[in-house]
Amino acid sequence: MLVPAPTGMEPLEMEASRKRGGLWRDTLAQVLRQRSAVIGLIILGLLVFVAVFAPFIATHDPDGRLLGVEEGVKQRAAPCIHILGCPKDQPQHLLGTDGNFRDLFSRVIYGARTSLLIGFFAIGFAIVIGTTIGLTAGYLGGTTDNIAMRLMDIVLAFPSLLLAIAIVTAAGPGLVNALLAIGIVSIPVYARIARSSVLSLKQADFVTASRALGESGFGIMSRRIMPNALTPLVVQGTLGIGTAVLEIAALAFVGVTGDLNRPEWGSMIGLERNQLFTAPHVILVPGFAIILTVLGFNLLGDGIRDALDPRLNR
Repeated sequence: MLVPAPTGMEPLEMEASRKRGGLWRDTLAQVLRQRSAVIGLIILGLLVFVAVFAPFIATHDPDGRLLGVEEGVKQRAAPCIHILGCPKDQPQHLLGTDGNFRDLFSRVIYGARTSLLIGFFAIGFAIVIGTTIGLTAGYLGGTTDNIAMRLMDIVLAFPSLLLAIAIVTAAGPGLVNALLAIGIVSIPVYARIARSSVLSLKQADFVTASRALGESGFGIMSRRIMPNALTPLVVQGTLGIGTAVLEIAALAFVGVTGDLNRPEWGSMIGLERNQLFTAPHVILVPGFAIILTVLGFNLLGDGIRDALDPRLNR
């Protein structure tokens, strides 16, 4: 009597799937064993929560001027919290107000959205473009490699912030142009990392075996080389988001991102840069938010690097 052929995944495919699942679980466990990564995840989790639920956390409209709307409101007023002893006849503002009679707490809360979105999208754009360039250049070699890497050298020859300012100035002020500028100046870093990974892997035995079995160049790059080149890209990408947050704050500070009244931490510091000694809270609060965000990404990046370094996992 004939036995019907088994349906679903073949045993080898099931075994490969189990190994991949186990690898991801082991990697996550290694990351969570790193104290710096756990602290970074806690900080970033808090920031993401604030950004997502900003409409529910903010106490005022971040763009709303309270002069003539709220009785007794003062320009650049110090923080006032009633349960901590602030007089009941004064309007309550958890972090005070800015120079345009707006609630500083609400603006900082909404600023998390802008900074995190730009950081993620700018570095995501840089990783996709840079990795594609690096993989192609490293795998093909020769003239393609030389041309691609010389173009990357030209971009690296300019200070990244000055080049980003030049790109935004040429393209026109705007948050989207600032995002693209930060992504463009970050491309060479990921292109070089991807290329170095390809050069070290393309002569490996498993790549040679795939080539001998007739697998296409695209298949070798996407299925054999790319999965083994992800570790340095993930680490650099995590650290790069923190750098992108700093860069968008710098671009907003110099006023090339368009609307300076948008709730963004860099523009908030730029608008009040002359008030450090008269109303320090309007500068220190958004500055602390930037520091906390960059610290979170750097701690997470360091933790991932330590977790994925085979020399440290004995």
